[in-house]
Amino acid sequence: MLQGAIRQYLSHLEAEKRQKARDSPIRGKQTVKQLLGQDQGASSIELTDPSIRSFERIARRYRVDYAVRRDRTSDPPRFLIFFKSRDADALTAALNEYAGKKVKQLSKPSVLQRLARLKALVKASPERRQINY
Repeated sequence: MLQGAIRQYLSHLEAEKRQKARDSPIRGKQTVKQLLGQDQGASSIELTDPSIRSFERIARRYRVDYAVRRDRTSDPPRFLIFFKSRDADALTAALNEYAGKKVKQLSKPSVLQRLARLKALVKASPERRQINY
């Protein structure tokens, strides 16, 4: 009888754990199915930038619930970002920060461009030193 009571109690704990896992909403990045299953309405935007990771970092900072879907039919690939309608203001702020970061990144030359420019300067300099080992 005691063994049956313990089994019943353990099954009750297991059922509570499953119910809690079902009820707790997922936060941050998730699948489109999970996002739409929360019955809060969803909107989407399109990004064509291949470096989606920087957007994901910013979206996590703003605690936006979102799902990323890659459209492989186009070249270069585009990304559809689905988000909850209630997160629209937070997503707008995250997109503004992402756009500012991209503009700043594009305005300064890359390391490879700077290296090529320095190589050209060294090659053009009249005085070249030979290094003997």
